[in-house]
Amino acid sequence: MRTPSFLASVLAAAVLPAATLAATPASGAPSAGSTATGTVFLPNPVQSSGDQSLTDAGDADLPVFGPEYRTRTLTDLDGSGRLAGSYVRVKSSTGPAAKAVGGAFPAYHRDDDRFEQVMGYYWVTTAQHYLQHLGFGSTLRPVNQRQIELRIDQYGGDNSFFRPDKANITLGKGGVDDGEDGEVVVHEYGHSVQDGQVPGFGTTLESGSIGEAFGDYLAVAVSSWAAGTPTTTPEACVADWDSTSYTRRTPHCLRRLDGTKHYPEDVQGEVHADGEIWSRALWDIRTALGDTRASTAIVEAQFAFAPDTSFRDAATATVAAAQRLYGRSAADQVRKAFTARGIL
Repeated sequence: MRTPSFLASVLAAAVLPAATLAATPASGAPSAGSTATGTVFLPNPVQSSGDQSLTDAGDADLPVFGPEYRTRTLTDLDGSGRLAGSYVRVKSSTGPAAKAVGGAFPAYHRDDDRFEQVMGYYWVTTAQHYLQHLGFGSTLRPVNQRQIELRIDQYGGDNSFFRPDKANITLGKGGVDDGEDGEVVVHEYGHSVQDGQVPGFGTTLESGSIGEAFGDYLAVAVSSWAAGTPTTTPEACVADWDSTSYTRRTPHCLRRLDGTKHYPEDVQGEVHADGEIWSRALWDIRTALGDTRASTAIVEAQFAFAPDTSFRDAATATVAAAQRLYGRSAADQVRKAFTARGIL
C-alpha cells in the first residue's frame, strides 16, 4: 500500500489464474445469503467526525471514538456464524474469531481485534456491492465475484498488501491498525479487482502505478457511496485515519486524488508516487461524468488492459470504454482528463 518493496515480490511471484465465482456449497454446508449486524467505522473516525487531532493512542477505545461507531448489516454470510461469505473469508491469528450470536456480532470496539475482523468483512463486501451497483454481474460481466481471504493483524508492519499468487489480502497492524480504516481495506481490494480482471496485472512501473491509483480511486468511490452523505474531510483525501500515524500536516492523507502531477516530468519511478498522475485523471473523469458513469467506464476498460499496460494504452482503452458505454461526449471528457495529465 505504501512502500515499493512488496511490488518486487509480486513481480517475482508465480501468478496463478484468478479464481472464478465461489463454488456452490456441498450438501449440508452453510449457504451464502445470511445476514447479521456488526459494528464498523464508516469509513474511519477522522472522516466521519472531521477531527484531525485523533491519534491511535495504543489501540485504546477512548470516549472520543464512541460517536463514530456505526451498526451495519453484514450480508452474503455463509450462515456459519463466522465472518465468511460469498466474497470474503476473514482469518486472524491474534485472538479469537468473531462469532455472531442470534443474528448479530457483538459490538466489538477498536481495542478488540475482532473489530478489525468485522471491518474487513464489511468493507470488502461493500466494495463488491458497489461494483454490482454499477451493473457488473448483471448488465455487465462480473468483476471479482470470488471469495478472497482477508488476513487481519497478521503483519506487524504499517503496511498492507494483496498477494496475487494466493488471492489474499493482508492488513498490517503497525501504527493505526489498517483494518480500522475502510479506505485501506478497499484500496487493497482494488488490487484484487484488477487481478480478477487481468491475472498478473501490474508487472511494470506504469501498470503498477495504475494499480495503486485505481486502489485509491476505488477506496474513495466506495466509501463515499457507502456513507451516502458529504464527507467532513476532503473527499479526495485517501485513508484519513490510517495516515495519522505517519503524517504531520493536516488534513491527514495517505495520498490525494486531486494532485497536480503531470506526465512525464513528474515521474519518480515509484508506483505509489507515479500513481498520483493516473488517479488525478480518474478523479477528473469522475468530476466530469459523475460517480456511476465514470466508475463504470473505468472498471470496464480494465478488462482490455494487458498485465504490463502503459499509461497511454490504458488511457486509450478507457476512452474506448466510455465511447462504447456512453457515446462521444463522454469519451471526449475522458480523453480531456488524460490529456490534461500529459498521458494522451
